[in-house]
Amino acid sequence: MIAGWLALAFIAFVTLSPVQDRPSFFHPQTERFAAFAVMAMAFVLGYPRRTALILLFVVFSSFTLEAMQLLTPDRHGRLLDAIVKVAGGLAGIGAGHLILLVLRSQLGRLRSRADAA
Repeated sequence: MIAGWLALAFIAFVTLSPVQDRPSFFHPQTERFAAFAVMAMAFVLGYPRRTALILLFVVFSSFTLEAMQLLTPDRHGRLLDAIVKVAGGLAGIGAGHLILLVLRSQLGRLRSRADAA
């Protein structure tokens, strides 16, 4: 739970801070995609029954953060950047559900073995 909120706070800081304060590790589009994928995956793992709400939150936060960049003098919000963030969020939601599926499957196998013993 906390990981998703911390990821969102970091994303907001990086998105709205001056360009010279922005850390850069990879291509900016790769960073956007990965950041939202990690955030969305963390939210899915923390709130596994709230997929629709997480999806809305990812879309809302993507477009809101891009729009807020228009309020800063050295940043610019772009539709393409928001779309990349949403795509990353969708990938994170899918990855989170895949992790949950694998964990549930493993737990089911452990229970079956325990019942058989």
